[in-house]
Amino acid sequence: YKYIEQQVNFGPRVPNTEAHRQCAKWLASELTRHGAIVHEQHAILKAFDGTKLNATNIIGQFNPEVENRLLLMAHWDCRPWADADPNPQNHTKPVDGANDGASGVGVLLELARLIGLSQTDKGIDILFLDAEDWGTEGDDESWALGARYFVNNPFKAGYVPTEAILLDMVGGHNAIFRRELFSEHYAPTLVDKIWAVAAQSGYSNTFSNETGGAITDDHIEFIKAGIPAIDIIEYNPYTETGFNPTWHTVGDNMSAIDRTSLKAVGQTVINYIFTQK
Repeated sequence: YKYIEQQVNFGPRVPNTEAHRQCAKWLASELTRHGAIVHEQHAILKAFDGTKLNATNIIGQFNPEVENRLLLMAHWDCRPWADADPNPQNHTKPVDGANDGASGVGVLLELARLIGLSQTDKGIDILFLDAEDWGTEGDDESWALGARYFVNNPFKAGYVPTEAILLDMVGGHNAIFRRELFSEHYAPTLVDKIWAVAAQSGYSNTFSNETGGAITDDHIEFIKAGIPAIDIIEYNPYTETGFNPTWHTVGDNMSAIDRTSLKAVGQTVINYIFTQK
């Protein structure tokens, strides 16, 4: 929760802003503080509207010499416009991104802390992806620009993770994480393993075995590259958008964050790391 709060305190982390630049420095320093070897991948990415985005993917590696790599990832940028807000006057305002962005990053920072303390010999990478949220409806290619760049331009020659887990919007109140459709289709074994660990950890009510929607998100770029990748994301079939009601609204602030949801996701992923052979 505190890691999320710190990100929100920078202001909306929209590319090309000072809040974005300051947060990037902080994220890299936190990964370093927890013992990771940090790489920063800088790129100028062209958005659908022609805007040139100064983007930074931030990678923290634990035991980089190990061949088999588990990649944990979340996007850290914010939506530039609250275009799903019920008040049209808010549609040009940037989004704080407490849940949509900062929640996944916050969980991964806590996992980095725990991994650093554990002295594990496993190969684990934590990736904060940029330029995910500067997209437009009806154009799937306009989203996940940072993930596409990362996959197409490995930060190390030959880098290919063994499996990848994306955390997105994992902090909403009473969040239910259904089995995202693309994840279930392309990486069913990994979905089964994560959901089994969630049940063993006491979170079977939070990690539902229902199939959720097919969601265009950062994991798709890894799936295209043949990497088993899944998305742990709140899917709500009872809202018009299929997402948390605060999605792409000015209400996506700290009041939208539920420590219980964060705990369920973080505990599940850390248990997966330390129970898998």
